[in-house]
Amino acid sequence: MTSLKQAVVLVTGANRGIGEHYVREALARGASKVYASARNPKEWDDERIVPLRLDVTDPASIHDAAAQASDVTILINNAGISPGTPGLLAHSDEEIRSSVETNLLGPLNLIRTFAPVLTANEGDTAIIDMHSVLAWYAVAGIYSVTKAALWSMTNALRLELQPAGVQVVGVHVGWVDTAMAAHITEPKVDPADLVAQVFDTVEAGGYEVLADEVSVRLKAGLSQPLESIYPQLGVGPEV
Repeated sequence: MTSLKQAVVLVTGANRGIGEHYVREALARGASKVYASARNPKEWDDERIVPLRLDVTDPASIHDAAAQASDVTILINNAGISPGTPGLLAHSDEEIRSSVETNLLGPLNLIRTFAPVLTANEGDTAIIDMHSVLAWYAVAGIYSVTKAALWSMTNALRLELQPAGVQVVGVHVGWVDTAMAAHITEPKVDPADLVAQVFDTVEAGGYEVLADEVSVRLKAGLSQPLESIYPQLGVGPEV
């Protein structure tokens, strides 16, 4: 288990939405410092929050961030992007490339760079990766593909880092009530509730967060025949 008390936390995509809730809740739980990172970090109203310029798609930027934040004990991979339309065949080359770089290679390179930092710092250390239910339900084109790969990456790195005492937590959630989902009419998770669940799991020593009913249902359904998950597969092609 990893305590937030006196932790030094780095949050990617921290300017708004879920990332901003991670920053605030970490401090509420006793973190001594939070690096709030973004490509263009905003100013904050708390001296415990350190704005950090970080582009997760740029290895040089990741290296610079690690040099500035050499005291990090908890790394939260929250930054992510999604093309406006689904369908792998419909995505442009740029949409595919930027999604892979942001949603998969970015977190992987961050973990590879910060792993020596985490293992060198004394005390509890953890990594939190933000997945999605769409990792288990491939209807969102390249977004689903990258989130599925991120889920697998989290599982692999959890095993690699366990001997060093680094707790690795994967988070699955459907729609979250942020500005990005303002147009969605389906049930949405309160971002404050989501972050509370994540930190509760971290502090309890857990490894996975299924933050809502749809996450629980989709994971349970992975053992079912594909036709149960994707009923359209049982319908023949039009002739």
